[in-house]
Amino acid sequence: MIAPVRGVGLGLRWDFADELVERAAAPGGAGGAALALDFLEVSPENYMRRGGKHPAALSRLAARFPIVTHGLTMSLGGTDALDAAYLDELAAIVRALETPWHSDHLCFGAVDGRALHDLLPVSFKRAGVARIADRIRRARDALGVPLAVENVSYYWHPGRADMGEAEFIAQVCAAADCGLMLDVNNAYVNATNFGFDVDEWMRTVPLERVVQIHVAGHEWFSADATGLGDPAAPAAPGAIIVDTHGADVPDPVLALLERVLARTGPVPVLLERDQNVPSLDALLDEVARIRRIWERISLPL
Repeated sequence: MIAPVRGVGLGLRWDFADELVERAAAPGGAGGAALALDFLEVSPENYMRRGGKHPAALSRLAARFPIVTHGLTMSLGGTDALDAAYLDELAAIVRALETPWHSDHLCFGAVDGRALHDLLPVSFKRAGVARIADRIRRARDALGVPLAVENVSYYWHPGRADMGEAEFIAQVCAAADCGLMLDVNNAYVNATNFGFDVDEWMRTVPLERVVQIHVAGHEWFSADATGLGDPAAPAAPGAIIVDTHGADVPDPVLALLERVLARTGPVPVLLERDQNVPSLDALLDEVARIRRIWERISLPL
């Protein structure tokens, strides 16, 4: 029987999946104990309608690690009808992997049936709360497991907002009675780029609904009216943070994680890395660093 999801996990990426399968199957690797890895998170879209080694590798890993699923394309904030065929396929994967919850982003990613391949921000409008909450409830019912929504990084807001992001998230979660997948890096990125207090943001967002936390790295780039320029030093004049998931988690984000965990309690924490992916050992070292923070909150004095 697979253990419950707890501790600190790693987002599964094809860059290291084969090595992880091999090392998990080695003597002492069953259950991930030798790898010091508590769980894995997978994006089901990467496995849908795909045969061959990738689903086979996922099946072997699911026999050894607790798995949670994290979606990319539900477009909960969109206006297109929810895709019934996609939800059916997703529900089958959710059942097969025995994930305790599924999460996706509080954003839109499709218009008029066309996938935009991006996680675009929704307007923080009172009129959108009930509509998005209804979509979340219907998606949750189709999947048959609890659904959590993730706060996204964004670089512009579509139109005039009626409220701040944290209040909007709180209202949507309350109306949908859903969980929150809290990405502390996204919150830090937005706070830095838009100049608001991230700790005040955390006092507004519904931390009591957090089922899991994401952490990741980001990178700084110069920016002007024509767009992004070259990589820049942190906080350089005219520079902004881009949520690339392409670097180690920086100290300010880890410090924020610790402050948040002190309020949420020891919810599972997941390290994401999508670009400039280092070796598996380097990722496991970063997982270990995050686990030390998690354990300071979790273990009794």
